[in-house]
Amino acid sequence: MKVAVVGSSHGGFEIVRGVLHDFPNAEIDWYEKGDFVSFLSCGIELYLQGVVKDVNSVSYATIGGMEAKGVHVYINSEVTSIDPEQHSIKVVDVNNGEETESKYDKLVLSLGAVPFELPVPGKDLKNIYAMRGRDWEILLKKAEVDPDINNVSVIGSGYIGIEAAESFAKAGKKVTIIDQNPTILGTYLDSEFTDILTKTLEDHGISIKTSQSVKEIIGNDEDKVTSLVTTTGETIPTDLVIEAAGIRPATERLKDTVKLDSQGLIMTDEYQETSQPDIFAVGDATKIEFAPTGTKKLIALAPNARRQGRSAAYNLNEKRRKTTAVSGSSALHVYNYKFASTGLKDVTAKKMGVDVESVFLTDDKVPASNNAKVYFELTFDPRTREVLGAQIMSKQDVTANINAISLAIQKHMTVDELAYADFLFQPGFDRPWNVMNIAAQKAQDKLNK
Repeated sequence: MKVAVVGSSHGGFEIVRGVLHDFPNAEIDWYEKGDFVSFLSCGIELYLQGVVKDVNSVSYATIGGMEAKGVHVYINSEVTSIDPEQHSIKVVDVNNGEETESKYDKLVLSLGAVPFELPVPGKDLKNIYAMRGRDWEILLKKAEVDPDINNVSVIGSGYIGIEAAESFAKAGKKVTIIDQNPTILGTYLDSEFTDILTKTLEDHGISIKTSQSVKEIIGNDEDKVTSLVTTTGETIPTDLVIEAAGIRPATERLKDTVKLDSQGLIMTDEYQETSQPDIFAVGDATKIEFAPTGTKKLIALAPNARRQGRSAAYNLNEKRRKTTAVSGSSALHVYNYKFASTGLKDVTAKKMGVDVESVFLTDDKVPASNNAKVYFELTFDPRTREVLGAQIMSKQDVTANINAISLAIQKHMTVDELAYADFLFQPGFDRPWNVMNIAAQKAQDKLNK
């Protein structure tokens, strides 16, 4: 069996890894448009802040290492068209334009997504960067030490935007975050958490402008950015713009090949197969089942791409295992605060039209010598009493609690079960009642009134 894999980030790597494991006699052709395989964009912040010293180490694999396992790796190779009937693909060498054709028995697409570009005047000026991919990572690192770059505007306040803002603020730049939503990190946290994080960012000199977007980008005679104008009419001095206002699937060339939805996302079944037999798709260009609601949605997180990749590889010859539903569990830090969330929260439930209830509490964490406050919110269904989501934040790392909540969602646990669930206790590690127990007991009180 000959398996062609297109794309080499999280999903692509997991597909190759899965095929090597499940089909050791398969022939694998692995195509990457860039000149580097399995780069991890989620590691950019670590490189920008000096935690990781070598840009080339932010990856899962090397060409030599994969070729030693028998994988045929093709870099600088863009798959430009697919013929499902003939089971063939056309591949263009991006350096010289030479086109070749290759056959496959099974084709797996891990095309990923590209940053959303601002559709405003001035969008083609110089010094408008993205924070995705190895090439951008190298340019961003240079910008951190460029004496001509003093004012940085970050468009978007999701994870990528927050990482960019903190990195450049730590590099001594004056940073402004602009977001059309009323709060930062609105996809991940409710206002009880974002209020604290907003103040934290502002205390570190980062200016935050919400409920507005960019209307125009202004440049000089050298076509370099000098300022931008927001929809409120404010002009912000800017030497560098970092676009972090979402992504769009890299699927434009597939619209006549496989079925796409209205967002351009590849439609797949539960086994990751597309509308075309023998063609599978995974990652940020697809949707995945959201456990709290049972509906499919885009949740662009690395573990989801790898989970889908493992399923796709396993199901190449026979539909043996459905991709596990996920709750969108994720974590990040904002300076000293570490937070995590999973499932539904008030702000996202409202957008999705789901009726929920939540309880919020502030707890203390032992040992007393380092007794940091813990902020926790539990979200649940007021009718079935099932756990639907949670958020946690502290200056200590308590993010692992969210893994338990994710499992509770997956197993349809109720707040009554969570209220007395068995969690460890030892002075110096935790309290006799874990914060999840306390929140669930508080939820019981709210529901039983």
